[in-house]
Amino acid sequence: MRILMTCGGTAGHVNPAIAIADTIKEKEPNAIIQFVCSSNKGDKAKDLVPRANYSAPLTVDICGRYQLWNPKNIKTLYLMLKSRSQARKIIEDFKPDIIIGTGGYACYPLLTVGAQMGIPTCVHESNAIPGKAVKRLASKIDCVMTNFDASDILKNAKKLVRTGNPNIIKKETKAVAIKDDESDYKSSVLIFGGSLGAPALNSECAKALINIAAKYPSVEFIHGCGKRDHERMSKEYSELGLDVQANVKLLDYIYDMNEKMAKADIVISRAGAMTLSELALLGKAAILVPSPNVADQHQYKNAKALFDKDACILIEEKQYGTGALEKAITLLLTDKSKRESLQKNIVGFANPCSNETIYNEIKRLIK
Repeated sequence: MRILMTCGGTAGHVNPAIAIADTIKEKEPNAIIQFVCSSNKGDKAKDLVPRANYSAPLTVDICGRYQLWNPKNIKTLYLMLKSRSQARKIIEDFKPDIIIGTGGYACYPLLTVGAQMGIPTCVHESNAIPGKAVKRLASKIDCVMTNFDASDILKNAKKLVRTGNPNIIKKETKAVAIKDDESDYKSSVLIFGGSLGAPALNSECAKALINIAAKYPSVEFIHGCGKRDHERMSKEYSELGLDVQANVKLLDYIYDMNEKMAKADIVISRAGAMTLSELALLGKAAILVPSPNVADQHQYKNAKALFDKDACILIEEKQYGTGALEKAITLLLTDKSKRESLQKNIVGFANPCSNETIYNEIKRLIK
């Protein structure tokens, strides 16, 4: 099997692609997989793909669209045309059996050109509300695989299959991580706001940790603040006195997320679709703070679906400054029954068979 994986931008688009690639490699050890991402400097695929033991991704010159009135769209239009010729060259050189995308503008050129050339094409959409690229691709490519039911939104799709999200974290990881844990801490709280960071969430978490970290010295607090916000947060930690708190660790990026999440007793995060799938698979007590800066408020809708089933604690950014986050963390640290209830209920949102379903659909398309 020769497979082009096209993804890029944020880790939310890259990690599903890596999970799909890992599943294919597990089933087909001799498969040849090449990733393609955008040439943008901050594209997370350039960092994450090699760390996952795949060759460095090839690139195409592409960027997202701006508001209609924005003059920068002139450059976007130029790159749309340029990226198609680059995509054709990559496809002709690599000769793939299938092209698989995971959403975002970076996947658009490869999938569009591949479909025109008669090569099997598919895309996986993790979010409840499909992005612009997936909406435009739906009628052109052979199959759209989704995490949520998108039948009302992608009515023009040639084929729509609800597969669930690919799992980059396996259920067994939890037991292995706990067994290998040599930490002196009794429990762990993991905090992260996405691969690029979330400044408002980072600052609110830091303020909550001022009292909590000192009060619970046996609890380890791991805070992944994102590379773009690391310098600012380092200064803020110093001003708040958190830099000398032994049980608090500020990281620019969490590369071993599998192990960190598996060991965590409590997770504080945004409500992206991939993150929620991982939390559900591992059965984590979660405090979700959905980003308000996403299309159609899909993160809030994701989190609300869990909250309505008592599967998470939901805090909105409008509650910042009220002490809600500090109270929620304290509750889960002190109330074992509440923590266990959240852990039990969130498991109902897991789909442990999603990798197998996605792989079978890929094989069907190739045949």
